[in-house]
Amino acid sequence: MERYTKNPIISRTQIPDIPPHLVDVTSVFNPGAVRFKDKILLILRVQNRGRETFFLMAESHDGIHFSIAKEPVRFNGIENLNKTVYHCYDARITELEGTYYIMFAMDMDEGCHIGLSRTEDFKTFEFMGITTAEDSRNGVLFPEKINGKYMRLDRPNRVAISDGPTTGNAIVLSESEDLLHWQQIKQVITGRFHYWDELIGAGPPPIKTKKGWLQIYHGVATHLSTIFIYQAGVMLLDLENPATVIGRSHQNILEPRELYELTGQVPNVVFPSGAVVEKLDSNGFAEPDSNVYIYYGAADTSVCMASVTVEQLTKWALNN
Repeated sequence: MERYTKNPIISRTQIPDIPPHLVDVTSVFNPGAVRFKDKILLILRVQNRGRETFFLMAESHDGIHFSIAKEPVRFNGIENLNKTVYHCYDARITELEGTYYIMFAMDMDEGCHIGLSRTEDFKTFEFMGITTAEDSRNGVLFPEKINGKYMRLDRPNRVAISDGPTTGNAIVLSESEDLLHWQQIKQVITGRFHYWDELIGAGPPPIKTKKGWLQIYHGVATHLSTIFIYQAGVMLLDLENPATVIGRSHQNILEPRELYELTGQVPNVVFPSGAVVEKLDSNGFAEPDSNVYIYYGAADTSVCMASVTVEQLTKWALNN
């Protein structure tokens, strides 16, 4: 991928002070991204000095220079949960049947779960509910139904890391009739022990191409003593049966190299969570020569952007 030469595009100093919780914030990272009307919107994960997390919207006409909202996102109805929610973070945005759905991680007493919200205008947000029964993270919706069902990729947290939270080494495909109750279909890929993607998780929502669904994912190398390295790869899934993997990149396609990726709150991290496709045809397929703008968190500290074409992503996914 080609990094934007003036990364990071959003850093903590650009976040407006919003008393009492967001004043002189610590970091901004892992954005969800979507094209909405004539703008590109991001939903930013912002962390304050108390290590509390908030979502802020940002908008841009060129996908690089963003203005940031002066009020946090509020999910109407989440206050009715009879449970404590400590953090909401790492949102992914999918346009589906004319509505914009936001899946995000929710840290709770019993672990991490995937929450779902929807909006029509990115000004008011309705909390729909918790969509997982087990500890899970990195939920991403497909942008259309497949064989009459809603589809989702997510990462169950079933791997215990010494002195760390439970994480995962498999991406699974699930289906639903109503977006709230999900049934796991199949494990799609697993981590590759001793290589760049030992632990894995889905990135931005899948991109529809005539050769299959392109799914960018993150991989974590954990075998380098106490250093974890977050990188990005890509796989190609069958259009009619996304449980079938057509190809998967053998090597990473983005890794921490720049100073803003190597140093920060969590060093050695590139975390892709948003993608905007420049050109779609009338049937919703991404054009092969279209640019894809990838928005990612760098070192859990800032927001960066990299670009790549659909054709390049497909080629890398098939280079396995």
